[in-house]
Amino acid sequence: MPVTDTIADFLTRIRNAAQARHKTVDAPASKEKTAIAEILKDQGYIANWERVEGNGPQGAIRVTLRYHNGAPAINQIVRVSKPGRRIYAPADEIPRVKNGLGVAIISTSKGIVTDKQARAFNAGGEVICTVW
Repeated sequence: MPVTDTIADFLTRIRNAAQARHKTVDAPASKEKTAIAEILKDQGYIANWERVEGNGPQGAIRVTLRYHNGAPAINQIVRVSKPGRRIYAPADEIPRVKNGLGVAIISTSKGIVTDKQARAFNAGGEVICTVW
């Protein structure tokens, strides 16, 4: 059965790999997933990511997970906006994750950005997920 929510599948693969203490995890690639992976890398939740060939015509994205003293850097990664219920936030109501310790990833008109960047741009959008 095909996956209907590819972002949720990507986040679940990362969550499961971190819990199983895997070094890397692969997922089918897309522009949205690479933007999310870049934000996770910039915020220090993953060590690195790269595009790899294979896995169909679009290729795959390989995420190298990050650990601190054996514990995953990602404590929790949750999909907020789902295909059945999209969650949008105006610029002045962008959520704070764990009082600023976590990150909300937002899809805005300026691209996929963190909650802090969206506030700086004064741009609202769809809340994709939260990470801490």
